[in-house]
Amino acid sequence: MPAERLGVEDRREEDWRKPFPLPLLGDTSVDEELTTLVGFNPQREDWRRPFLVYLMGPGVGDEDIFEAEHEGEPEVEAALGFRPTHAINVSACCNGGIDHVATALLTAAVMDVIGGVAKAELLDGQTAVVAGLPGVLGITDDEWMVLGTAEFLRAWTGQPGFRLLK
Repeated sequence: MPAERLGVEDRREEDWRKPFPLPLLGDTSVDEELTTLVGFNPQREDWRRPFLVYLMGPGVGDEDIFEAEHEGEPEVEAALGFRPTHAINVSACCNGGIDHVATALLTAAVMDVIGGVAKAELLDGQTAVVAGLPGVLGITDDEWMVLGTAEFLRAWTGQPGFRLLK
């Protein structure tokens, strides 16, 4: 996905673009395999961002993974007043600053369509930055997780040094 579709300008220099490494795929029809696997050839030197988006919870996706990831989070239920039943995971397959912004904005766009609450882990010191932003629904007692709306995600991306942890 071009980052510009999410309203993000990729300011990298043209010569910065490098192909993705292929440590696991070997040499056999790599272009074709990769295009089939991820929807485009990640070896191409272009500006598209690869994302992984999947749904999980009762009746869809891997229910065991959903339960395992959420069983130790009573603070989420306490902050929201309910226990989430499903999750949509949005993650970038890159780790540059633009990837963090694009991931947050893609998540907000998904939330605009289906609703829900964003759960984001925080780096040390980020609690002070996010606490006063619009759309914050709760911050866990140990200050490592923030829960918020799509409005929150958009506001957070505008903060200096914005970066997602997970």
